[in-house]
Amino acid sequence: MKVQGFIRFFALLRMIINNNIMIKTDILIIGAGPTGLFAVFEAGLLKLKCHILDALPQPGGQLSELYPKKPIYDIPGFPEVLAGDLVDGLMEQIKQFEPGFTLGERAETVEKQEDGTFIVTSNKGTKFHAPVIAIAGGLGSFEPRKPLIEDIEFYEDKGVKYFIKNPEKFRDKRVVIAGGGDSALDWSIFLANVASEVTLIHRRNEFRGALDSVEKVQELKSAGKIKLITPAEVIGINGAEHVESLDIEENGAHRKIDCDYFIPLFGLTPKLGPIGDWGLEIEKNAIKVNNALDYQTNIPGIFAIGDVNTYPGKLKLILCGFHEATLMCQAAYSIINPGKKYVLKYTTVSGVDGFDGTRKEAPKAVVKAIV
Repeated sequence: MKVQGFIRFFALLRMIINNNIMIKTDILIIGAGPTGLFAVFEAGLLKLKCHILDALPQPGGQLSELYPKKPIYDIPGFPEVLAGDLVDGLMEQIKQFEPGFTLGERAETVEKQEDGTFIVTSNKGTKFHAPVIAIAGGLGSFEPRKPLIEDIEFYEDKGVKYFIKNPEKFRDKRVVIAGGGDSALDWSIFLANVASEVTLIHRRNEFRGALDSVEKVQELKSAGKIKLITPAEVIGINGAEHVESLDIEENGAHRKIDCDYFIPLFGLTPKLGPIGDWGLEIEKNAIKVNNALDYQTNIPGIFAIGDVNTYPGKLKLILCGFHEATLMCQAAYSIINPGKKYVLKYTTVSGVDGFDGTRKEAPKAVVKAIV
């Protein structure tokens, strides 16, 4: 009872402290995914300070949460880069601009002040005061689409996983993956060289993933590295304290297969969360913006960049988010410094001055006479 009392006391103390915190910044970035992180760099070039708020416990957004070990092939200058490595590179790139981070908290409410600035309050009571808000929340918060299996919640974190963050967790384990899309195919291929046994179950014979992935699974099946059960469906989970086996239905017959982990990959349901109640114009679960100029929303001073926004011709690509972040920062500069003109200079010419006193610049040309 004493321990529980201390826990309640410190929880109350934290709530009181958080309710008295007011973090002031030039740009409040909601979302620590790649677009939000790159926005810090572009803002830093304009001498604007940023603070990042994200509901996840670490920066990186989807890249860190969903597929840190998967390669990305369409980042300029990187023929191939692991998602986690891209996050590490972005964090290193913005380090000299000393952004603030509030992680593990969700943006809850926004209040516009008389001077046009905003106060955003998190679900834990932390308050943020900024003249500009950049919503870079990707597709919003994600909830996995869970199969309708009795007691599946009991086995969550006891062998049932909806995301794969560290593939080494499955080293030499018996893994069953359910699903018919790219994620199910890709992780079956990847874990074939990690787990002791990989079984892929899909309710249809046809898969809707990339053709080369389907062909690779077929090759691994033929080589005995992946067991493929189709058409079939997992209908039950067994185990006292951890997943021990699964009940499956295959062609109308029931049977049991032993395993250590069950990974249903049926996709994710994106939700904007409380931001959807801020009075922003929403279309198909995305925030409408003015893409002809600066990706501003219908509320002046609030921008939406990256996968969270929508406009005619929108492409949900990381590199598009980088472009949107750049133009957003230019508009933010005008809001924060009204009447002041910024002269764009290439970093190869101007260099990069960090808020920590560091400077990056190209080597100066040596002036020397030839005799």
